[in-house]
Amino acid sequence: MPKKKAIPPPPPLYRTPWPETMLPPVADDVGRPIATAPFELRDDGSIVSSEGRAARVPNQGGESGTRVTRPSENAPPRLAFADPARSLWLYHGNSLELLDAIAAKYPEGRFDCIFADPPYFLSNGGISCHAGKMVKVDKGGWDKSRGPELNHEFNREWLRRCQRVLKPHGTIWITGTHHVIFSIGYAMQQLGFKILNDIAWEKPNPPPNLSCRYFTHSTETLLWAAKNEQSKHLFNYADMRKVTGKQMKTVWRKEEFPESREGNENHPPPSPPSRPSRDLSSVWTMTAPGGAEKTLGKHPTQKPVALLERCLLASTRPGDLVLDPFLGGGTTALAALRTGRGCVGIELDEIHVKLAQKRIEQTIEDLTKPKPKEQYAR
Repeated sequence: MPKKKAIPPPPPLYRTPWPETMLPPVADDVGRPIATAPFELRDDGSIVSSEGRAARVPNQGGESGTRVTRPSENAPPRLAFADPARSLWLYHGNSLELLDAIAAKYPEGRFDCIFADPPYFLSNGGISCHAGKMVKVDKGGWDKSRGPELNHEFNREWLRRCQRVLKPHGTIWITGTHHVIFSIGYAMQQLGFKILNDIAWEKPNPPPNLSCRYFTHSTETLLWAAKNEQSKHLFNYADMRKVTGKQMKTVWRKEEFPESREGNENHPPPSPPSRPSRDLSSVWTMTAPGGAEKTLGKHPTQKPVALLERCLLASTRPGDLVLDPFLGGGTTALAALRTGRGCVGIELDEIHVKLAQKRIEQTIEDLTKPKPKEQYAR
């Protein structure tokens, strides 16, 4: 019998640390040096490589945004889109490298809030159901498991960097399924985060379990945590209570998520839900993103805009700066735009960077579009 070809191991999830000669004289909370790539992060958000070049191309039409060309595989992160007027920056590149640079530049912390939707490590030859057909679970090389030890090491590394760039009283939201959420929770305890809540996002329309050997997977977990035990985190209790008229719980139901938003052209505040339910708890029942959120393209792990809006409204103020180190299709940036927050998004995959850009530009256009004049009856 012919020998089977050896399957090469998947590429590493992040690069090896930079040589000590490149480390800046900065340390994190436990005294470890903060490594950074050989590039400079400027005050305006642009990036200059070690050769002093910045690949920036003016946006078409003289708009406030800025685009850049695609970086080569081994190049440092590049600024892909910028709208300083709305405190919006989108980067294409390795988030761990850029987070190191941000931590070195802002040792006291940069972000009021972080939303992270990291790899779940579930693209390992399993099956699922899509549009009534059996399909292979293969979201991309970034979603393949490297084994529990390396997966956990990666979770610790990106969480450690996120903790460094959080402001002293900032908080972080993280989504995950059982494939990854227990590793993330343990890593957060190891790093000294203060876990505030665990919230179940229930999907009323999950794909059926075709193997008939398990219960149908219909939930994802959101962990909400403060930077450390000393943090005095923000929780907009009064605003959240307006949703139901009662004390919020950690169960969030589909009917509690408003579908429409109104406000000024730059920072539209959310309108109250049209049909509030009696109570709001730690199970949030709402469907996965529908066709309306995928008209420009889709990401394999895309989250509903309403889910992100709820998180930002609960834990930030208008004008706060939010980070998404795994931006994907740009949903966090969209939620930030719609609620009047700023956003820094980092995405490794070029296709998804372009998708996020298109969705951001479309959202800005929708928010700045003149509203039709109201017609009054005589």
